[in-house]
Amino acid sequence: MPVIHPQTYAKFKPIFLDALKTRTEPGADRTAMMHAIIHQLKDASYTRDDAEDIRPYIELFLEEVQNGTIEPFPKGPYLAGLEPTPNPVFAPFQKDLFTPKLQEKAPAEQALIDQLIAATKLYDSSEAIEALFSFTINLREFAPFNAMLLHIQKPGLTHAATAHDWWHRFGRVPKKGTRPLLVLRTKGPVDFVFDILDTEGRDVPVDAFAFPTFGDLSDNRFSEFMRAVAKERIDLVVLDSGDGQAGWIRLLAESKAKTGKNVYQLAYNRNHAAPTRFVTVAHELAHLYLGHLGSDAGRRVPDRRDTPHALMEVEAEMVAYLVAMRNGLKPRSESYLANYKGAFEDLNLYAVTRAANAVETAMGIASHKLWNEKS
Repeated sequence: MPVIHPQTYAKFKPIFLDALKTRTEPGADRTAMMHAIIHQLKDASYTRDDAEDIRPYIELFLEEVQNGTIEPFPKGPYLAGLEPTPNPVFAPFQKDLFTPKLQEKAPAEQALIDQLIAATKLYDSSEAIEALFSFTINLREFAPFNAMLLHIQKPGLTHAATAHDWWHRFGRVPKKGTRPLLVLRTKGPVDFVFDILDTEGRDVPVDAFAFPTFGDLSDNRFSEFMRAVAKERIDLVVLDSGDGQAGWIRLLAESKAKTGKNVYQLAYNRNHAAPTRFVTVAHELAHLYLGHLGSDAGRRVPDRRDTPHALMEVEAEMVAYLVAMRNGLKPRSESYLANYKGAFEDLNLYAVTRAANAVETAMGIASHKLWNEKS
């Protein structure tokens, strides 16, 4: 399939738009839209061979319609119940993960993921979990939970993006007949992404998926992260303690509103180096988002206070490990987790990866934010 040329695409776009407006109704599925465009081309004296040559442009157009980038019926409902994403990014899914709007979907979604993991026995060994975490760490352009979904579907994947992003960022398009992969999207329910190996077009720059890391984390940068955390109704306490005291988190006040956020207090040791403080804060935030302090409707956090203490510590450190490693820091999690080996068999990967999403968002280092800064 030839590379798409912007000038040619601009030439055909009005024809495609007119086809949808005159031959379909709002809410038409992809097949109906494709047929409408083909008939429109036929009426415009394009042959079947012409239509095959134009097909890549049709595919791109339909992808943009479904993404909401193009709206053929501005006053009508959005296609297939999907709201538009004005500025699509690689991982736009974190922003609304813990909002009341999506709360009712969590139990069914978790049950589905748990069932999939249990049925396939994908992560029934420490080696399998290690492979998943390594994949999640390397796939920085996606939120941790979406990285897990991609690992389930295609473990060998190195980079992926929506068809819209491949074209607009890199001048590439999915190869004909390529099967997309599923991830969650912000205003849901799902989005399609494509493996880099299933696209063609311009060469991708070597550093296209490189993100800044914090291996040499400075005090000033750490302070930026703490300012972001403080905005999340979390009161920060700076401890002047010895090396044995790292930090803690506790519930200060429950929200009076049913869908409001609770208020917490989080402490960390100022005498530790900035990277150590970063891991401490990530670990304590993980306890919050894992539900170890109880439910928090405003953050879409369930009540998991009945989780055994050893498992709580394993889950929180797993989250801290993922967040730290994805940002170029190397925590001493191995020695810490060695004290809780018996808890691994009950590890809740759904809870861990969703909490890692939330911790990155709370600290201001969510994937979509870093990608926007890079762009």
